[in-house]
Amino acid sequence: MIAHLRGTILEKHPNRVVLDVGGVGYDVAVPLSTFYGLADVGGTVALRVHTHVREDAISLFGFATVLELDLFLRLIGISGIGPKVGLAVLSGIEPAELVSAIERGDLARLTAIPGVGKKTSERIVLELKDRLPRTHAVPAPGADRAPVLRDDLLSALMNLGYHRPLAEKAVDAALNAAGRDAGFERTLKQALRELAK
Repeated sequence: MIAHLRGTILEKHPNRVVLDVGGVGYDVAVPLSTFYGLADVGGTVALRVHTHVREDAISLFGFATVLELDLFLRLIGISGIGPKVGLAVLSGIEPAELVSAIERGDLARLTAIPGVGKKTSERIVLELKDRLPRTHAVPAPGADRAPVLRDDLLSALMNLGYHRPLAEKAVDAALNAAGRDAGFERTLKQALRELAK
C-alpha cells in the first residue's frame, strides 16, 4: 500500500500529476486544492497518498495536507460516495471551508460544489457532522480563521520541500499581503511569490 510519494513532476494537469520516483512514474489523481500548490514540471513534490484498490484497477490519490487526506478518507467512507466524488468535493471547496460547512450543516454551500446534489450533501452532513476531528475545527464565519489558514499553508509549503523557518516567514508575509479574508489558493500563491524573491 503506497502512503507517501516524493518525486519530480513529469506531468501536471488540474486533476492529476505524474511523479517520477526513483525512475518509476506514478499517475496520481489530485484535488484542485493540492494542484494549485504544486511546483512546475521538473520541480519536486511530496504527497500523502491513498491507494484505492478495486477488482479492475489500482488508483492513487495524492494530497498536500493531512487535512485534505483526512477529509477524503471520511468522504469515501460514506455509502454512495466514491473517490471521484470525494475528489470533486475537495476540488470544489477549500478543506477548511468544507469542515466549517459540514459543522454548520450548510447544505446550500455543499450543493454549490459541482457534481454534488442535495442528497449527497445531506448524506455528507449526516455522516460527518459529529465525526470531524477536533484538531481540524474551523471557527464560525466572521471569526478569525488566520490560525487554521496559516497551519494549512505552512503544511503545504513544507510538503513542497521548503524548510520550516523559511516557510513560516513566507506564510506570514503572504497573510499580511493577501489579508485575513483571502482564501487558501490566493494566499498560497502569494507565499510562493514571497519564496521566489
